[in-house]
Amino acid sequence: MKYDFVSFGDITTDAFIKLKDARVNCDIQNENCMLCVKFGQKIPFESVTEVRAVGNGPNAAVSVHRLGLASAPVTDIGDDRNGSDCVETLKKEGISTEFVRVHPGKKTNYHYVLQYEAERTILIKHEEFDYQMPTFAEPPKWFYITSLPVHSLDYQLAIAAYAKKHGTKLAFQPGTYQLKLGKEKLASVYQTSEIFFCNKEESQQILSTDEHDMKKLLAGIKALGPKIVVITDGPKGSSLMDETGAWQAPMYPDPAPPKNRTGAGDATASTTVAYIIKGLEPKEALLRGLINAASVVQGIGAQACLLTASQIDEWYAKRPTDFKATAI
Repeated sequence: MKYDFVSFGDITTDAFIKLKDARVNCDIQNENCMLCVKFGQKIPFESVTEVRAVGNGPNAAVSVHRLGLASAPVTDIGDDRNGSDCVETLKKEGISTEFVRVHPGKKTNYHYVLQYEAERTILIKHEEFDYQMPTFAEPPKWFYITSLPVHSLDYQLAIAAYAKKHGTKLAFQPGTYQLKLGKEKLASVYQTSEIFFCNKEESQQILSTDEHDMKKLLAGIKALGPKIVVITDGPKGSSLMDETGAWQAPMYPDPAPPKNRTGAGDATASTTVAYIIKGLEPKEALLRGLINAASVVQGIGAQACLLTASQIDEWYAKRPTDFKATAI
């Protein structure tokens, strides 16, 4: 099968634990916020909701599939009930499981999402799988590299090498451990990337700076190799830099108060790539990504409220007059 989009990233089950008795403490700039609960005590919670077959890579594959493109996740599971449940969830979604690899004696990833108001704090642990490049009958049009653990460095370099050799375009949205690896070790991934996604704080971490000027942050990341750079900045919207210049786009207005922001970044990134594949220029593709993010936060979990292409068209037709990309 010829795939338009193949994602690389660990799959997991997310257990959303809705907290009641907690608070958030931030510094004077309303940054560096900490989720706080009483220490050494029993903490009441409101509910727990399990969401199967999520993770940055699978989320992106599902998003692109709903937009009408052929997608598949390359991901790894253990030979346990959790893993088989994740596979069944992908199949029900209509997602190819051709590249889901089962590792005997291993556990499938299981993460805990501490949900307080509309924000989430995720407790993560990546199982140590023996990552291997799959064999493709035909080179996919796009690869999408996202959340993978530190010990997968050689695997990530192999993905970038395949993309460069076979003309597959590469999108890169680094996860927690890829950020810890640093830009030097992942230099070939940055250099091979057609498009790169991160949030403002992550861009500062990558560049080892406290710079706040978005245009300078975009230029700093672009200097590492990506042809297109997207940096998200929460309520302030997202910014993009490509060969046409630097652009800023606002958030799409929330149709209702957000329930949970898990998956908003995945929706923005994967949808932007999908619409680039469909032929839109990057700044216009980004607007569709922001629409899908606005929908995702209306549900629990990263996939429940992902839109189809026709639904994105409907939202775009009703967009506010100021929902557009403007030069910065």
